[in-house]
Amino acid sequence: MSLVLYGHPLASFCHKVLIALYENGTPFENRLVDLSDEASRADLFRFWPLGKMPLLRDEARDSTIPETSIIIEYLDHYYPGAASLLPLEIDRALQVRLWDRFFDNYVQVPMQTIVSHHRRPVGKADEIEVAACRTTLATAYAMIEKQLGESPWITGETFTMADCAAAPALFYAETLVPFLEDQPKLRAYYDGLLARPSFARALEEARPYFKFYPYHERLPARFRDAAG
Repeated sequence: MSLVLYGHPLASFCHKVLIALYENGTPFENRLVDLSDEASRADLFRFWPLGKMPLLRDEARDSTIPETSIIIEYLDHYYPGAASLLPLEIDRALQVRLWDRFFDNYVQVPMQTIVSHHRRPVGKADEIEVAACRTTLATAYAMIEKQLGESPWITGETFTMADCAAAPALFYAETLVPFLEDQPKLRAYYDGLLARPSFARALEEARPYFKFYPYHERLPARFRDAAG
């Protein structure tokens, strides 16, 4: 198979790319990376010494593509499906790229920082940084609520790369900083993302691994129960 995706089912950034692949039914090999296994680790690092996931390898074009947004744009260009995830019109495309980066930088990153500090030994977490990340998430939620307006998706009527970024970011972030009651559009948007078949598939595949998420008890009940 030409396309190989290196990743892990629990990783939110990997979910982002999986959603894009599943949206268009793009054939690929989903190669799970176990960083504790020397052979699995070496398989990833030979293509990308930084060892970051996900990583897309296109054997047909002898190309290695890192970074989630670049991967999705690469797929949109070289392996297009029925649904383009990036508009051709420049102003709309810029909006999609803006909100894609927004979810990566202001939802994913602070979420992962909070989780990272939680995993540190007792007394080693930086509570000031954790508090700042929680504030960033709260601010991001308010901005998302305002942006949504009457549209079902973050940049309008069409599901795009920005929504691929939003789904896993909000899935984990909501377990850390819950949505407020006065954010009904954000809640409805989140529910719509959960119901999206591409994201539902990624979450289903992650079920056996949710028990390893430090805040698994705060996941939606159907995923929490599966986590054990």
